[in-house]
Amino acid sequence: MSFSVGQVARLAGITVRTLHHYDEIGLLTPGQRTNAGYRRYTDADLVRLQQILLYRELGFPLEEIAVILDEPHTDELTHLRRQHELLTRRAQHLHNVIAAVERAMQAHTMNITLTPAERFEIFGDFRPEDHEPEVERRWGHTHHYAESRRRVASYTKADWLELKAEAAAINDDLVAACKAGLPADGPHAMDLAERHRGHIVRWFYDCDHDIHRCLGDLYVDDPRFTATFDAIAPGLAGYLRQAIHANARRAGT
Repeated sequence: MSFSVGQVARLAGITVRTLHHYDEIGLLTPGQRTNAGYRRYTDADLVRLQQILLYRELGFPLEEIAVILDEPHTDELTHLRRQHELLTRRAQHLHNVIAAVERAMQAHTMNITLTPAERFEIFGDFRPEDHEPEVERRWGHTHHYAESRRRVASYTKADWLELKAEAAAINDDLVAACKAGLPADGPHAMDLAERHRGHIVRWFYDCDHDIHRCLGDLYVDDPRFTATFDAIAPGLAGYLRQAIHANARRAGT
């Protein structure tokens, strides 16, 4: 069974002119000709055409494809394995590019106006945008979420660095109190909890004691938050939660 040039063009999704060009440069010469001289392509020709198109998709120039396909002792399976490996590499590269674009899109929706270098300097390997879908799902309907997004949109690199330093100072003082064995419901720990609440009020949204108490519970109930705090100092998540609750009771809420 053989196929005309028009049939092959339709099957492969290419033009007749392309097939003529492949024939002219010796890349794909039809295995048969009619008595009138018309090209007829065999099954073997179609297999070679498939290989050509796959290598073209991978970015190989026609001259290099010809050399590859005409290598001695190279069968169809060898080509398919090579193409599979190359396509897998390309797929991984595209996956990484897509992920980078998605992170940039998320960062844009979060209104974080920083360059990539500034973002790395401030956040390191942590990417706030990775958590944005969950944050929006949980609190996107609240005015606190809207207020936080509005504030963050105006922050410069200097603002972020000041925010980060302030948070680190609070954590350092909490760790010191915890390691010193000061009671979580004592005056000093409660004062630190109030500083923690004030940090949120200053930089993100109006965090009253009820909301702050919910955050304290989240730090213990969500293993991800617990792991983050306990990586700073073992037991810090629970210590902060107790201090937050004690501070709320002190405030009469």
